[in-house]
Amino acid sequence: MEQRRVSGKSHWYHETQSSTCPAEVLPLVPEAAHVEDRFLLEIALPESLLAASETWIAPARALASRLFPDEVAVSRLKTFSAYDRLSTALTVAQVFGVQRLCNHYAARLAPLPGPDSSRESNHRLAQITQYARQLASSPAVITSQARTQLEDVGLTLPDIVLINQIIGFVGFQARVLATFQAVLAHPARWIPGMPVQEDADADRFADPEARWQTTIRSAEPRFASVEQESMLTKWQSLPALAGLAPLLVYDCPALEATGNILTALPSDTWTPLVALLSARINGSASRFNEYANDSGFAVLLRQDADALQAWSQDRPVERAIVQAVQLLTRSPDRFSAAHFTPLTEKGLSVQQAVNLLAWSGFCGWLDRLHIALGESVRPDIE
Repeated sequence: MEQRRVSGKSHWYHETQSSTCPAEVLPLVPEAAHVEDRFLLEIALPESLLAASETWIAPARALASRLFPDEVAVSRLKTFSAYDRLSTALTVAQVFGVQRLCNHYAARLAPLPGPDSSRESNHRLAQITQYARQLASSPAVITSQARTQLEDVGLTLPDIVLINQIIGFVGFQARVLATFQAVLAHPARWIPGMPVQEDADADRFADPEARWQTTIRSAEPRFASVEQESMLTKWQSLPALAGLAPLLVYDCPALEATGNILTALPSDTWTPLVALLSARINGSASRFNEYANDSGFAVLLRQDADALQAWSQDRPVERAIVQAVQLLTRSPDRFSAAHFTPLTEKGLSVQQAVNLLAWSGFCGWLDRLHIALGESVRPDIE
């Protein structure tokens, strides 16, 4: 939303974080807009950790530049302006409460001209903000009606794919920043953010046969460019992107960067557990079923997202992973060194722990894309 000045100057206000008390409104930090690294936002990491993570950080930087360029040329088919993108990013950043992220997107949004004051423009922006806030904070509430409401205010199919990519990416960015700040023993927030995300209802996970299918029209092969055909060939072979690639291919460079992050994040013994935890909390039944394989902890998770606390009682490594991933998924602004340290105390290296937590953030991104762009159905009724 358009930022408003409080107490004369030097403050920002955003619809997603309203307050009647001016003292709680944080001042703008103009220098936060001028950072060289628009993904890590100048966090001073040890060289060894930064170098070891570079394979997945580099494409994340590229995607940040792609999603949030300084200037955007809008057209009839692509109406999402630079203001729309940064306003959406700030909405999501405030939901997750990572202050470094809020400062960056608020400072970049502040000088941009907002939409005109017509009722149609106000309604469009309000709908975009509401959708971003809901998908970020309570993804399980998003339905086909929410997508229809975006279409009703003039968003095109490429716009709808883009807004969901932005929401997912900023969520991933928030969790990576929270993880790295925990490594450095720095707080992720300065003031309380949104309430802790509630877990999705168990009813969504009752059918172990449910699979995902898109509910919006993908790019038609007969109209695909050579670049789009190449991207589809490359990324549809990955199970995690098989159904999403025909939608994300509306923006080939963004799809390429997303795929590069996915393939660069290391896989290990606990990767399925992390994906299950993320999908269970966020409400993505189809992604949950992809990793379930009738394992004991998956059966427990179907009933209760906190059921693994008892299961992991005699499994110290798994217990530390469960506790860290659950908090980072539900409330990244509350994640701290006290939640990261148990991972290394139980035998994981700092790099292993960082990779697992980054993977949990990426899972949240994929969960939201699945929820926003499709639905879970049984194979026999597709």
